[in-house]
Amino acid sequence: MNGHPAGEADASVRYGEGTRAVRAGLPEPVKNEPPLPGPVFAAHFHLPGEVAGPYTYGRDTNPTWTLLERAIGELEAPGRQDVDTIVFASGMAAVSAVLLSQARAGDTVVLPDDGYQALPLVREQLEAYGVRVRTAPTGGDAQLAALDGARLLWIETPSNPGLDVCDVRRLVEAAHAAGSLVAVDNTLATPLGQRPLELGADFSVASGTKGLTGHGDLLLGYVVCRDPGLAAGIRRWRKIVGAVPGPMEAWLAHRSLATLQLRAERQWANALAVAGALADRAEVTGLRYPGLPSDPSHKTAAAQMSGFGSVVSFTLPDRAHAERFMTALHLVEDATSFGGVRSTAERRGRWGGDAVPEGFIRFSAGAEDPRDLVADVLRALDHAGSGA
Repeated sequence: MNGHPAGEADASVRYGEGTRAVRAGLPEPVKNEPPLPGPVFAAHFHLPGEVAGPYTYGRDTNPTWTLLERAIGELEAPGRQDVDTIVFASGMAAVSAVLLSQARAGDTVVLPDDGYQALPLVREQLEAYGVRVRTAPTGGDAQLAALDGARLLWIETPSNPGLDVCDVRRLVEAAHAAGSLVAVDNTLATPLGQRPLELGADFSVASGTKGLTGHGDLLLGYVVCRDPGLAAGIRRWRKIVGAVPGPMEAWLAHRSLATLQLRAERQWANALAVAGALADRAEVTGLRYPGLPSDPSHKTAAAQMSGFGSVVSFTLPDRAHAERFMTALHLVEDATSFGGVRSTAERRGRWGGDAVPEGFIRFSAGAEDPRDLVADVLRALDHAGSGA
């Protein structure tokens, strides 16, 4: 079985997302052994004689990582055996590994100018190493105009926090024609919502901290690619910088994958319900959710995504209004992450790193009852509007 549902390795058999999620990465069953072995805590392994075998030192490999990497690979590229997955201590470790291992002094990298707020920090580091960086917005496939001579194109779709979407297939085709590699940040969509490798990308990169594991209790990142040479470079980078996940985090992440489909479907439905309710509010402007038929990105998103994620963004009239709204929420935690089973939201402008209005809210729908969640949001909006 090699961790697949029976027959999954046969391309003629395609299991559903729920089946794949609960079976992904499991080892061959062994009598009297658990289906998912517990975490292996080891800095070193017995290694008599010549160096041989998969496990030698804890910074290089770990059996708990191996199973998780296999599982993520099965979710990102179902039915394919030619993918390599490398897990990291955090999403930013994974992002840095791709950008800093693939770009050299004199190379050009294209980044979105509306992506995750840590990307400007990465840009500074790239430029300090002599890498030229160009930026362009996600929407309208604007990065196409910046591709000439680029070594790597970095795509974030949907973008965080603005939720713009670009046509991944179109950008990949143009980038490859120009000799550029393409990496897609798949954090917001998760492998159930979007599969960048199937859209032609060279790398699918994500923070497993968010929707993939979904409980807000661990930090994790990963990179998936098909090219063995590219994968080797990423693994070498992880070894050099030591950005390795702890075995407990890896085991918790793998355990959490079993409920990914259950969590995602409820969260996506809740996000759509919240977005639909917000659309009717006069005080709400700039509402974005790719799953809304009225969203500017819906057509593009629907052509490449099977789910639109848990995040909704919108703007309230001003900072004070937004803060009253946040204070009035009962079921929604004020927190900076997203993708968890408990709904979270924040006034994103408080960080100062995103080009958003003072009243901008990033809302992540959890797995609460839809009616309860929508009622809580509407009640908080009424309270905020009263000025109380």
